[in-house]
Amino acid sequence: MRHLQIRVEAGELDAVVDALRGEDVDPVTLPVYRADGDEPQSYLVEFPLPTEAVDRIRETLSEAGFEEDHLVIGNIESATTPHYDRLVERYVEGDEEEERVSNEEILTKAHDLNPQPTAYYAMTVLSALVATAGLLLDSAALVVGSMVIAPQIGAALMASVGAALGDDAMFTGGVRSTVIGLTVAIAAAAALGWGLKTAQFVPAALNVTTVQQLASRSSPGLLTLVVALCAGAAGGVGLATELPVSIVGVAVAAATVPAAAAVGIGVAWAIPAVAIGALTLLAVNVASIILAGTLALWYLGYRPSFWNSTGSTRRRVRAFFGTKATWVALVFLGLTVLGPGSLLASQIAFENQSTAAVQTVLDDSEYDSLELLSLSVEFGTPGIDDGPREVTVTVQHPVGRQYPQLSPRIEDRIREATGQDVVVTVEFEQQSRSRAS
Repeated sequence: MRHLQIRVEAGELDAVVDALRGEDVDPVTLPVYRADGDEPQSYLVEFPLPTEAVDRIRETLSEAGFEEDHLVIGNIESATTPHYDRLVERYVEGDEEEERVSNEEILTKAHDLNPQPTAYYAMTVLSALVATAGLLLDSAALVVGSMVIAPQIGAALMASVGAALGDDAMFTGGVRSTVIGLTVAIAAAAALGWGLKTAQFVPAALNVTTVQQLASRSSPGLLTLVVALCAGAAGGVGLATELPVSIVGVAVAAATVPAAAAVGIGVAWAIPAVAIGALTLLAVNVASIILAGTLALWYLGYRPSFWNSTGSTRRRVRAFFGTKATWVALVFLGLTVLGPGSLLASQIAFENQSTAAVQTVLDDSEYDSLELLSLSVEFGTPGIDDGPREVTVTVQHPVGRQYPQLSPRIEDRIREATGQDVVVTVEFEQQSRSRAS
């Protein structure tokens, strides 16, 4: 529920009040007197509205010729006016308006989500340190804990709102805060990893590439992309409606903070494959979050202000592509889509083709007793590790039976399907079942 307060010149008061009453709004007028006169200079008009009715009432006032030069929108708990029930029936219980907030309110909410720089970078460092410890300890609980305290949602949604509304300053500020914040997180993770390694708090023989929590965040994948897209879209929907946005912050952090910590660990251990793979994942996720948030806001009806101005479609398109936010967004998305995005697409295709090839081999009659449990691919870093891709296949087999030719057959079939050299490792899990009496 919202409380609106507008300042109206004395000559416009009747037209404004009539327009409001025509929409079942019950305004209260308060005169504002001149310092040296007895006649009111202007009036303050106040009235409560359901959140869903704010944009419609403002459009009604604009059609009546009223220009907003003093507008205050606040939150209130409850209101009782003669016709407020009708407003609820029309805008809350009815279908005249969708559940969304005004443009000014969404801008304010996005700014409020982004804390002050000191708090933002301090919480970013702390979340990165917790994520680094969680990855090295292979602890999912610590990794989740780092997501809870991460403040990345504010900067990401600022960029989405700026892109959706054509606000150059807000978009560039959101992107800048996101990039600098994640850079700080990478530096903090690298410093902690190097310190732990140098002080030998971590075993020198530890192979970080075998840590499950780290391996899952050292290269992009389809499921991680889905998480980033859903997080960005959920943030946009929550920001534009009355739904809470804070809970979406965990999903946004899930797509950014652990990946940033993985980059730092790769730097600390001097493993380019881990560092570049995690950085690729991080870039794709950040671009996906901002893009999904922008598309969600556009779907809910938020547009740059100049889209509502009179003029041809060609002029609107020209104005849209003339903004800094648009060009920065296109360059940013181009770098992440053409580079990491194309790498992600090729990796997804390779995984799908490998899975189909393995299943084809297991469909042979001699392997009827085998069951495919999982398939994982370790991708090298382009330009650094261009050797054969390592494919690990886990199957379940009966006790006492051996399949020495399974690995070579799977390797040959994957090579035929993908046209790439691979090294296949087959891991067997024994199965024993009792017979029914």
